[in-house]
Amino acid sequence: MAHAVLKKPLNSLGFAKSEAQTRVVVAMSGGVDSSVCAALLAREGYEVIGVTLQLYDHGAAVKSSKSCCAGQDIYDARRVAEMTGFPHYVLDYETNFRESVIEDFADTYLKGSTPIPCVRCNQTVKFRDLLAVAKDLGADCMATGHYIQRVDGPDGPELHRAYDGGKDQSYFLFATTPEQLDFLRFPLGHLDKSETRRLAEEMGLNVASKPDSQDICFVPEGRYTDVIEKIRPHAAQPGNIVDQAGTVLGQHRGVMYYTVGQRRGLGLGENTGTDPLFVIRIDADAKQVIVGPRSALQRSEIYLSEVNWIGPGTIADADGLAIKVKVRSTRPPESATLHVDGDEVLVRLAEPDIGISPGQACVFYEDRADAQRTLGGGWITRTA
Repeated sequence: MAHAVLKKPLNSLGFAKSEAQTRVVVAMSGGVDSSVCAALLAREGYEVIGVTLQLYDHGAAVKSSKSCCAGQDIYDARRVAEMTGFPHYVLDYETNFRESVIEDFADTYLKGSTPIPCVRCNQTVKFRDLLAVAKDLGADCMATGHYIQRVDGPDGPELHRAYDGGKDQSYFLFATTPEQLDFLRFPLGHLDKSETRRLAEEMGLNVASKPDSQDICFVPEGRYTDVIEKIRPHAAQPGNIVDQAGTVLGQHRGVMYYTVGQRRGLGLGENTGTDPLFVIRIDADAKQVIVGPRSALQRSEIYLSEVNWIGPGTIADADGLAIKVKVRSTRPPESATLHVDGDEVLVRLAEPDIGISPGQACVFYEDRADAQRTLGGGWITRTA
């Protein structure tokens, strides 16, 4: 009589072996989220290895309570590891970070676009370089403190929005590839931030009340132009501020000081009529900042490059697909259709939207009210 073969139960990270036999590399920035992620896994009995990347050393940014991956943050990550009893390593990735993230950040602004360095950091340094290190260390997986959920679907792992919608980081992780997603784990995706801080206090972590990092961690005092001027000195070139007809209304110091949708700081005085003016387009080649009324910001079509698809099938299969999209991290998902013609990918919005800027991301979600599953996304190159 044949006997059924019993399968080993899966642990919380999805492996058919004990926690003690499962090696996990945890990316630790020095903040409360990654610290709780590492401490929780260690408490569950996993073989945890903490790794912190030293990414920059920009003086004031290092001293800021809202920075990450530098100075005090490295000390905080090391202290969590000591308190919790797992090894911790610091890797110098300043050169990689400068080349892949900071220089791209500066050059994107100089081209008249608005970059998202957090996405580039995840796309390159963290999920490319650090993930390779984790594999070299013999890890079964790499865990991070991001607020997003990895769900095992019928065709493999899927990326879903976090339980805590206010902290959801799916917009910043749209470039995660299927291969990376197979190796990654996000233990905090089912928690809200208040629960994370409660766990940090319960475990006695030194970072329990530490402030969250700001969106652009390497920008001291929030002045992104200081960073651009430092690494691209004399790159800013003055030019004209013009209306939609090409009439010169004033001058600017450089296109890097402006973003699409900007209203304040145009310096045009009172001679522009009664309606307020907004930056509606930036032409870096012509050194022009084009302004117009708010209505001129409306766009219905979004053209994309470097599209990453993690939905079912291939991106070609998705031609004509109804989806939800986010064109800014802080905006709610809106209805659209995806159009694919060879290498050209276009998103057509159901209703026109304003302030959609080249350099930002357009992230795809499944067409459901909760827009739960992330399907990928791309970088906005132009709009119409």
